[in-house]
Amino acid sequence: MKKTAISLGLFAAFMANAQSIKTTIDLVNVKDDKVAVTMEFPKMKSGDIKFHFPKTVPGTYSVDDYGRFVEGIKFYDNKGREIAYTKVNDNTYSLKNAKDLTKVTYLVNDSFDDEMDNSKHKAVFSPSGTDIEEGKVYMINTHGFIGYIDNMQDVPYQLIVQKPAGFYGTTALVDQDKSDATDTFTLANYAKVTDSPLMYTKPDYITFNAGGMDLVLGVYSPTGKYKAADFKDNLEKMVLAQKKFLGDMNTNKKYAIMLYLSGGEGPQIKGFGALEHHESTSVVLPEMMPKDAIDKTITDVVSHEFFHTVNPLKTHSEEIHYFDYADPKMSQHLWMYEGGTEYFANLFQIQEGLINKDEFLQRMNEKITNSKNYDDTMPFTVMSKNILKDEYKDQYRNVYEKGALLAMCLDIELRKLSNGEMGYRDMIRKLSQRFGENKPFKDDKLIDELVTVTGYPQVKDFYNKYIAGNQPTPYAEYLNMVGVEAKKQDTPPLFWFIKDPNQTGYNEKNNTFVFDESSALSPFAKSVGFKITDEIVSLDGKTIDIQKMQDFISYTKTIKDGQNVTVTVLRKNGDKTDKIELKGKAILDKMTIETLQYKANPTPAEQKLQSQWLTGKK
Repeated sequence: MKKTAISLGLFAAFMANAQSIKTTIDLVNVKDDKVAVTMEFPKMKSGDIKFHFPKTVPGTYSVDDYGRFVEGIKFYDNKGREIAYTKVNDNTYSLKNAKDLTKVTYLVNDSFDDEMDNSKHKAVFSPSGTDIEEGKVYMINTHGFIGYIDNMQDVPYQLIVQKPAGFYGTTALVDQDKSDATDTFTLANYAKVTDSPLMYTKPDYITFNAGGMDLVLGVYSPTGKYKAADFKDNLEKMVLAQKKFLGDMNTNKKYAIMLYLSGGEGPQIKGFGALEHHESTSVVLPEMMPKDAIDKTITDVVSHEFFHTVNPLKTHSEEIHYFDYADPKMSQHLWMYEGGTEYFANLFQIQEGLINKDEFLQRMNEKITNSKNYDDTMPFTVMSKNILKDEYKDQYRNVYEKGALLAMCLDIELRKLSNGEMGYRDMIRKLSQRFGENKPFKDDKLIDELVTVTGYPQVKDFYNKYIAGNQPTPYAEYLNMVGVEAKKQDTPPLFWFIKDPNQTGYNEKNNTFVFDESSALSPFAKSVGFKITDEIVSLDGKTIDIQKMQDFISYTKTIKDGQNVTVTVLRKNGDKTDKIELKGKAILDKMTIETLQYKANPTPAEQKLQSQWLTGKK
């Protein structure tokens, strides 16, 4: 009996492999900064085939066209002969009479090297991008390396990574072979492939258990400034707080964090942040950040990605569940997927004692201020559904500002209605119990489902006014319910290049200021023809020195309205970069901002609701 069982097991394994798509990524024989990929297919069921790379992937909400990084693609039949194809677009290849297709080979370029060149295509957000640095690091966001065939997305993949000697792969996947030369993974379908990033580098990782969940943190630090162990204490503290906050909403038994620190002689990148997956997250931050700043960012950013394990990764609409990588259909509910998740990332810190009540209020205050850089009357559902279109994509960052504030106001609304018995977290818990990872809801029925799980029809009124409607959200009215008042004050006149100076980045290779492409230009920048992709070299001959940044900022504060100023910038011009001067008269930008503060003498009802809001206790 025992022998028979083993034989049947081997046969079953053989059959599974025979019906899977064997995909090999060769990290050993890298040529010209390109990695070779081979995909071998089971027998085709159709003669007419379309082979795709993703146009976009879940969690990014941007058109990235990963197929544009692929070259030298060749399709082969079962006799090793090339099969003719038609390239439909950057991402899609069409084959006729290809029943004998057995293999495709191609080379992959990385997106990190392309990030500073926006002349032809908007840069891929770094945490969803790819990096190939031979002998140093390979950031493998799998959607940038592996394609799929129409109607075969549910076929299992066998992923084999040929790795350089002495390299370690940080991932949530389980290696199924014992070879030092290869790692082998089995993935249920293409969705699982794109959900499983890996980072290969010389070993620098830690593993530990926190709250019953096994974690692995792998770090790439190009100059060796940081080690994985440097971040363990903060990460462990954060995870324990998150697990307590989520309670039974989180069922993860393992989680992997790939922390890529950019700097040194590596590629110039600017898209700092993270991308969520069911069991892992890829994080990109500048190595020049001080350790306490990285710790704070891990708490803010990685916690955000971890909260995505609840929403939308495990509670989502059909648009996400049946995601179309070639022609994506977007959901209406970024207010919940990103906004609600961002709210969680802040709310858990006050409720679990990682920040104090003043810090929490300051964060919400900043979000109110930042949200005013966007169209406050644009229905969030319309923006969300159309986020890939040019006329809406510049509003995307507002999901982290107004989106979080909508969740905050809905939290307060629910607590007011329920006398503190129910909040936003309780609503999401009930929604996750009603649906789940394998049971999506209908996108246009979400609000009805929220009324069902909360029992309050007033939730629909809130939704129709402030989320699906065009009414600006009355933050002051909701905050007043929890004993918070807003006071208006004018900011000192400011000279800068974008409306929100906090969105300024630094390119250490060029010693320049760089800006997020969604940042709003200041009146001065618009007046002199500054482009958001320009890099600031100097102002009135004063160059940028990261060690003397305060001197530069102090000079900007001496500039008077109407003063003649000269800004020197680097501007991409096709394949070259021009250094040009922009001259004009200074325009000092003045804004009226609201400052939030707790009332000195709140009513007993306001004080009670405030306590329930900030502690999560009933």
